[in-house]
Amino acid sequence: MLRAVIRVLTSTYRFEKVIGAEHIEPYIEDGALCAPCYWHQHHIAGSTLIRSWIRRGFKACFLVSGSVDGDVPERIARAWGAEVIRGSANQSGALALRDMQRMMKNGFSVVTTADGPRGPKYEFKAGAILMARIARVPIVPIACAAERAWYLKRWDDFMIPKPFSRIVLAVGKPYQLPVDAALDALEPHRLAVQEAVMSLMRESEQVLQKAQEASECQTD
Repeated sequence: MLRAVIRVLTSTYRFEKVIGAEHIEPYIEDGALCAPCYWHQHHIAGSTLIRSWIRRGFKACFLVSGSVDGDVPERIARAWGAEVIRGSANQSGALALRDMQRMMKNGFSVVTTADGPRGPKYEFKAGAILMARIARVPIVPIACAAERAWYLKRWDDFMIPKPFSRIVLAVGKPYQLPVDAALDALEPHRLAVQEAVMSLMRESEQVLQKAQEASECQTD
């Protein structure tokens, strides 16, 4: 039932623009691996974007919470044709990392909500950086902005764009960690990717605001 509700809801969204859409094309057309990341708050819009890539042949694997809260997201992701890993940095982190490496060896790009599963909000977790470093794949930052949305009262202010809301998505340049980066010296890279996602979020908000202003001018 929830899957049907989400399908109907997302079908009403008006995607104004996907900034940086060209950055993901090599990973769809050539089957190269990457590590898409977005904030937990943006999961509905972010996963909808990933779903559009899956339809074009992108092999995605979602990292989903190992708790009961992850049961529904797992079913939805599998219905889209994606693979799923259950676990997190806080729950069986070593096992999840092992499973992520296995999935990448099988040709799947692992998608993560980089500040999940419990925050703090907008803080990029080191686990995603470590995964990308070990697997030697680039991180692809993703962010979005919605014209109108509900925000749940929880740690991430989870965003549910309202029906028929305009949405702007942004895909950043792939961030490749140096192959010789020491595992105990990844903090600068974590901060760099964190700022990349925040910058994309601000850019999405600016583009959406300009689109709203243009629409208001046409109405006047």
